[in-house]
Parts: sequence; C-alpha cells; structure tokens
Amino acid sequence: MEENKKVSLVTDTEAKETKKDQKGEDYFADFDFADLEVSMQKMLKSGVHFGHQKSRKNPKMEKYIFGTRNDINIIDLQKTVEKLEEARVFIEKIVSEGGVILFVGTKKQAKGLIRSAATRCGMPYVVERWLGGTFTNFKNIAERTRFLREGQEKLKNNEYSKYTKFEQMKISEELERLEKKMGGIKEMTKLPSAIFATSLNEDNLAIKEALCVGLPIIALTDTNVNPECIDYPIPANEDAISSLKLMLGYICQAVLQGKEKKGNVEEKK
Repeated sequence: MEENKKVSLVTDTEAKETKKDQKGEDYFADFDFADLEVSMQKMLKSGVHFGHQKSRKNPKMEKYIFGTRNDINIIDLQKTVEKLEEARVFIEKIVSEGGVILFVGTKKQAKGLIRSAATRCGMPYVVERWLGGTFTNFKNIAERTRFLREGQEKLKNNEYSKYTKFEQMKISEELERLEKKMGGIKEMTKLPSAIFATSLNEDNLAIKEALCVGLPIIALTDTNVNPECIDYPIPANEDAISSLKLMLGYICQAVLQGKEKKGNVEEKK
C-alpha cells in the first residue's frame, strides 16, 4: 500500500504498461539508444526523483535526498547523474574486457523490462524467484542449466522419439519447469563479473549471495534502503515503470557500448 502513496507513481497509463510488460512486451527490442542521453530533464519527466514517504526514509540514503515535498522524499538528481555515470563507466569497462553482468529484477513491475533489457544486451537475467545457491553453489546450478540446454537441444532434434509418449510428456514438462526457473541463466557457464539489481529489498537474496562470493554490485537504490553494501548505488525511483524504463535504458546502453569497444579491439587484432 505504501508504494501507491508515492507521488505520480501509479497512473492509469503505468498500470497498463505494467500489464503489457508482464505479458512479455519486449520494450527494448527495437529501442534506439543513439538518442539516449543522460539528463536530469529526462529523469524529472520519468519520475526518477520520487522516493518513498519521509517516515520510511533510511538514514543511510540521506546524502542522496534533496528534500521533502508533500511528505515524499525527493531524490537529488545531481547525485543520481553522478552515481549513474560511475556505474556506466564500470559496466562499459568490464563488458569491453569480455565480462558478463547478471540482470536481476524479481519485482512485479520490473520483470518484463529486465528480461527485455538483458535479452537486448545479450546478458543473463533472473526475473523469477532467486534460486538459493545460484552463486554460492554455482557448480550444482551449472549442472542443471547444462541439463536444460542439452535437453532442449535433444527435444529440438527429436532425440526423445524413442521414448513412450508419456515419457516424452514428462521430459517436456521438466524442461518447461526448468526453463521458467532458470531459462535466463542457462547460457551462464561461469559466475558473472557483476550483477545489476533493480530492488535491494525484493532482490535481497541475490545481493547477499553476491556479497558472499565477492561480486561487484550495481543497483538502483530508493530512499528506503541501505546503499552501503552496494559498490555502485544509483539513487532512483525503483517503483515507477517510467523510471525503470529510463534507468534500464542507461544501463543497457552502457553494456552495448562496452560490447562495441570489445568488438573494435578484436577487429584490430
């Protein structure tokens, strides 16, 4: 209920956009990143500056808060631009060096957008419930994703035709179940170089595991969270669809620029 009290957060348009995203609308599939510039004006228009109610402010976010309006904390967009640029430089660098970033967004309004952004970037993603041990017990996770990849390939090549129809049905159901749970990471054969998360609260299990194995963390940080454990915190509204689209666009753009640099280096060799 508290999220609905955010200024300008839940409009009829955004409610419709949420439904579209949940149905799998691929927002970033044909997105033109050439004209995307980091600007406070764009952020203002997208509601990036709207935080949570003053009563829910985490003291650790104080330095990123400009003030309060109508009992709502207002994020300092100058700080947002500053921290975003730091994160983008880091992202571009590790991707240009061949690194992989795992996109995590299990919050309802973020799922479709995370899937779309990660797919456009060619990066792994998690949008369903975080699987315990994804990082801390990666060997077992890798075995399951390999089983999924190989099973889907066998299904595609009709290699299960020798089994009974009932056995084929069971195999198909198992592969579908695994695809839903870990389809976004099935090509991730080793630990990623870093993770990007849209919500510290909803994605807290992923954050904890990343900390356990020492992975760098990039994350959107709203006014009700503690950003101190995050390597690259980006102060931003994590609830509004418009804010998520813009901030994910910036992250996605940095990944693609990193890939372009990597490609240019490889061409010169």
